[in-house]
Amino acid sequence: MEDDDRRVVDLVKELVHRLLSNPLSPGNLASSSIPTQEEYNQALKYSLRILSSRLNPSIDADEFSVVESIKRRLATTGKSYEALTFTDMYSKFSLKNGPGSVKNKWAVLYLLNRISEDQKLKKNQFSDKIANGFLDSVFAGGLPALHESDVLSDRPGRFVKSSTDLGDGGFNGRLDHLRGFGENVSNLRGSSNIGKLDKSWSKKDVGNYSDNIVCSNENVKHSRGLRDNTRHFRAKEIVEKGWNGGVLMVTKDPGNLREMAYREFADLIKEENEVSEEVLVRDVLYACQGIDGAYLKFDEKADEYVLPEFIKVPRATRTMVRKLCELGWLFRKVNGYITESMDRLPAEDIGTVGQAFCAALQDELSVYYKLLVVLEGQAMNPIPLVSENACSGNYLSLRRLSVWFAEPMVKMRLMAILVDNCKVLKGGAMAGAIHLRAQHGDPLVNDFMKKLLRQVCSPLFEMVRSWVLEGELEDIFSEFFVLSQPVKADCLWREGYRLLDSMLPSFISQSLAQRILRTGKSINFLRVCCEDRVWADDAKEAAAAAGTTTSRGDLGYGETDALESLVAEAAKRIDKHLLDVMYTRYKFKEHCLAIKRYLLLGQGDFVQYLMDIVGPELSEPANTISSFKLAGLLESAIRSSNAQYDDGDMLNSLRVKMMPHNTGDRGWDVFSLEYDARVPLNTVFTESVMSRYLRIFNFLWKLRRIEHALIGVWKGMKPNRVTSQFFSKLPRAVTLQLILTSRKCQVLWDEMNHFVTNLQYYIMFEVLEVSWSNFSKEMEVSKDLDDLLGAHEKYLHSIIEKSLLGERSQNLNKTLFTLFDLILRFRSHADRLYEGINELQSRTTESSRPYRDKAKLQKQSIKTSSEPSSWLGEGRKELTRRAGEFLRNMGQAVDATANEYSSLFEGFISQLPIQQHVDLKFLMFRLDFTEFYSPLKSNAGGKLLL
Repeated sequence: MEDDDRRVVDLVKELVHRLLSNPLSPGNLASSSIPTQEEYNQALKYSLRILSSRLNPSIDADEFSVVESIKRRLATTGKSYEALTFTDMYSKFSLKNGPGSVKNKWAVLYLLNRISEDQKLKKNQFSDKIANGFLDSVFAGGLPALHESDVLSDRPGRFVKSSTDLGDGGFNGRLDHLRGFGENVSNLRGSSNIGKLDKSWSKKDVGNYSDNIVCSNENVKHSRGLRDNTRHFRAKEIVEKGWNGGVLMVTKDPGNLREMAYREFADLIKEENEVSEEVLVRDVLYACQGIDGAYLKFDEKADEYVLPEFIKVPRATRTMVRKLCELGWLFRKVNGYITESMDRLPAEDIGTVGQAFCAALQDELSVYYKLLVVLEGQAMNPIPLVSENACSGNYLSLRRLSVWFAEPMVKMRLMAILVDNCKVLKGGAMAGAIHLRAQHGDPLVNDFMKKLLRQVCSPLFEMVRSWVLEGELEDIFSEFFVLSQPVKADCLWREGYRLLDSMLPSFISQSLAQRILRTGKSINFLRVCCEDRVWADDAKEAAAAAGTTTSRGDLGYGETDALESLVAEAAKRIDKHLLDVMYTRYKFKEHCLAIKRYLLLGQGDFVQYLMDIVGPELSEPANTISSFKLAGLLESAIRSSNAQYDDGDMLNSLRVKMMPHNTGDRGWDVFSLEYDARVPLNTVFTESVMSRYLRIFNFLWKLRRIEHALIGVWKGMKPNRVTSQFFSKLPRAVTLQLILTSRKCQVLWDEMNHFVTNLQYYIMFEVLEVSWSNFSKEMEVSKDLDDLLGAHEKYLHSIIEKSLLGERSQNLNKTLFTLFDLILRFRSHADRLYEGINELQSRTTESSRPYRDKAKLQKQSIKTSSEPSSWLGEGRKELTRRAGEFLRNMGQAVDATANEYSSLFEGFISQLPIQQHVDLKFLMFRLDFTEFYSPLKSNAGGKLLL
C-alpha cells in the first residue's frame, strides 16, 4: 500500500514539473519564464488540494446527454466525419462490460468533453503569480484561487514582469493541461491523500527541483526574443486597473473579448429589468400552482394573472409571462371543479361517473405536480450569462419554461374544456360529451382522451355488465341510460324499463342500447314474472362465449367489439330461454288458439249452441238478465260441444262479461265473453289488448246474431201445404196482396242473406284464418319477447283493419252497423208479418170448429185483444178488411226497408274501392262476383262525384 502511495506522489511531482518546465511550442514566438522554487511549491500545493477535494459536477450523471452534446457540437462545427467516428467509438466503448472495463463511463465522457471545451475557449492567461493561473479550475468546478498575500506580498513588481515574459504558447498551455488533469482526478475521495502527499514532499526534492529550473532557465534565455511593446503596455494597463471580479484578463484572445461583451450585456439587462428573470420564473411556477407570487397575482375582475404595469420589465418578457400564466389560469379552473364537485356538491348531483372524471383529472394533476417539482428544482440554479456553453446548464429560464409547458398546456387546455362542457352533465351524458372531444387527429390528444375516458367510463361499463349478466340496475344516482320505474308485474316488460336517450353516450349505438335494454329486461322478467332461476347459467355461458367473465372490470372504453359480443351472446341465450319458458311452461301458443276459438268465434259448434241457448235469454231487457245464469249457459255450451276436450286452464280462463248498459238495451247489446290471462301471459294479453279483442268479439257476435236472425226469418217464411190451402180460402184481393208482400219479404231476405253470408265468409276465412296463419309463422321465427309481442300486435292489428274496425274505416264501419240494425228491423217486420198470417189462418179456420172451441178461442181473444195484430173474434167481412189493411201496411214497411237497405248498401259498396287496405277490395269481389251491383256502384260513384 505504501509503495502505491509513493508511486502516486511521484507521478504528481513529475506532472507538475513537466507542466511548469515545458519548452515553447513551435508555433509561439514568446518564451516562458522558469518558475522559482516558491512558485513550484505553490503549484504543487494547489494540485494536492484539487486531488484531495470532494467536489462533484453540478449536473446529473446522464451519459446519453453528454454523448448527444459531443455529437451535436461536432456536427455544428462542420466536423461530420469526426461525429460519425465518435459515434462508432462510443458504441464500442458502451458495449464493453465486465472485468477490466470502465465502470463510470459518464465520468470519462464528461472529463473529455470539459477538456475539449476548455481548449476551445482558451481561458485567460495570468502572469507571475502561479496560483492565479489555476483560477480557470474555479470556473470549471474546482477549488477557489489562493489569496494574493500568499506570494505577492513581498514582491510587488513581479507580476508585471512575469506577464510580459509569458507568451501565448507558454504557461497558458501548461495551465490547460493542468486544468484537464485536475478535473480528471477530481473524483478522488478521502482527505488521507493530503497527509501522505505532504509527508512525501521534502526539502531535498525542492532543492533538486530548483537546480532543474535554473538549468532550464539558462537554456530558454537564448531562444527568447523581443516581445511586442504594444502587448506589454496593454497588459500593464489592465493590471493597473485592478481585478475584474477576481479574474485578470491579459490576452487578445477573441473569446475573452466576447466574454467581456457578454458581461456588459448582462449588466445592461440588469439595469433594464427591475425584476430578475429568476424571480419571474419562480412567480410563474407559483402561478401554475394557483398561488400568488411576489409580483404575479391573480386578478378576480380580469380573471387572469397580472404582472403590475409599474414593474419595469421588457415587453417581450411581459408577453411571455402572460402566456405562461395561462397554464395557471387553466389549473385554477380544473382544480376548482374538482374541489367543488368532490367537497361541496352532494353525491347525487355529481354521480359515480362524475367522481371517476374528477379522479381522472386528479391523476393528471398529480403528474403535473411532479413536473412542477422537477422545474422548481431547476429554478434553484442561477441563470448563467449569455454564452456559448449556457445551453448545457441545468437551469430554468422563461424560454425553457415555455418549452417545458408545451405538452402540459395542451393537456390542461383539454381538461379545462371538458370541465366547462361537463359542469351540468352527469352519467352517460358526461361520458358522451367527453367522447366527442376524443375524435381528434392529434395522437397526443387522442391518447390523452382515451386514457381519460377509460377511467371516466369504468362505472358506466360496470353498470352495463351488471345489467346484461345479472339483471341488476346499480344506478343510485340516475346515470345509466336504462331507467327503471316501479310498476305492477303485468306491466314490467312494457313499462318497467325504458331507454333514457339523454343519458345514452354517443359511443353506444341505438341498436346496441336496445339490445342491452332487452337483455336486462328478459332477466328481470324471468326472475319476477316467471319465477325462473335457470337464466343465471345462460349468463355464465354467454360471458364464456364472449371471452369475458362475470367479474367486475372486464369491460372498458375502447372495447366496443367486446361489449357487442357480450351483449349479443347474452341476449341470444337469455331470450331463447325466455321464449322456451313462455311456450312450454305457460303454453302461450295454446292460449292464443283458445282466444281464437272462443273470443273470435272460431269454434263453430260451440258458438252455434251458445247462441241457441242464450238467444231467448238475451232477447230480454239487459237489466233483467242474470250473469250467473249466463255463466251456467256458457258451461252448458262448453259441455255440449267439442270445447269440452280443451285444456282446463284455457276453459277456466273463459268467462261471461256483461258490459255497461243503458235504458232500453237488450241482452244482445251487453253480452260478451272475456279471457282472463294470468302472469306472465298478461304481459302479452294486456288490458288494452283484451279491449281490442272485445271490440272484435262484439263485431263478430253481432254478425253471428244477424246470421241467426236471418235464419229465424227463413224458418218463419218457409212455405208449407197448410199455407197453400189457406190461400185458396181467402178472397182473391187478399190472396194477391199476401203473395206480393211475402215475395217482397223473401227477395229482401235473399239480398240480406247474400250480403251477410259473404261478409261472414270474408271475416272468418280471409281475415281470421289468414291472420292466424301469418301469426303462427312469425311465432316460430321470433327470437325474443319483443318479436313475439310485435307479431301478436301485428296479428291483432291485421284483424281490426281487415274487419272494418280500424280508424281508417270508421265511415264504412258506421254504414255496416247501420245495415246490421236495418236487418234486425227487417227481422221484426218479418216476424210480425208471419205472426199476422198465422193469426189470419187461425181466424179463417175458426168457423169450421165446434162451438166449444169457438168459446175457448173467444176467451183467448179477450186476453189478446190488446195486441194490434189480433183479429180473432172479428167477423169475416171485418177480417177480410183488416187482413187487407195489414198486408198493405206490411208491404209498405217492407218496401221502405228494402229502399233504405238498397241505399245503404249502395253507399257501402261505393266506399269499398277507395279503402286503402287491399283485402277490402277482395271483399268487394266476393259481394259482386256476378257484377249485379256494378250498375249501382257506378251510379253511386257518379253521385259522389257530383
